[in-house]
Amino acid sequence: MDPASYDHWYDTPKGRWTGETEYRLISRELRALPGESLLDAGCGTGWFSRRFFRDGLRVTGVDRNMDWLAFAREKSPEGHSWIGGDLRALPFRDRCFDRVVSVAALCFVGDERKAVREIVWVTNRRFAIGWLNRNSLLFARKGRNGGSGAWRGARWHRPEEILAFFDGLPVEALEFHSCVFLPSGSFGARTAEAILPVSWRRGSLIVVSGERRDS
Repeated sequence: MDPASYDHWYDTPKGRWTGETEYRLISRELRALPGESLLDAGCGTGWFSRRFFRDGLRVTGVDRNMDWLAFAREKSPEGHSWIGGDLRALPFRDRCFDRVVSVAALCFVGDERKAVREIVWVTNRRFAIGWLNRNSLLFARKGRNGGSGAWRGARWHRPEEILAFFDGLPVEALEFHSCVFLPSGSFGARTAEAILPVSWRRGSLIVVSGERRDS
């Protein structure tokens, strides 16, 4: 899928609802304050980067796909920073960013454990990482047999598998939440989203948030 088509999906009613639902959960877990620095690790076309920027954060996006990064740079207003880089070897110093976010990007990284370690390394305060949930209705529809569309080639994880990625890292207060329980975006899906608790680990996106522990 080309970056323009991918980004345009967020302009559709279903895409806008999905993106905003994911953003609300991730933003709640990050607990960021206006003016703080944020790294979007695996920013892709920059949709979430732009959304956080609108809420007053100083955003840097990093991605290894230079075509998608070029699209993000062209699409975004002044004030963003865009850097080409591998999530398994982020080009930043220890505790460089107040907050770090990654939305369904590690599912396409060869060594997710190494990418998680890098995210924790550059985090000064809190992080929130979103994974595609194998225990979700979306997996049943889009994730089987190698996946389809934007999910082709992605890895899907169960929550208990994700926890192992944090073994031995200086983190604390890890929390698991999920959202987009019914991915159709219909009236029923929106009603369910308002009723079901984010603590129920059956949503399309599993978000793990936590704090960088002082050494």
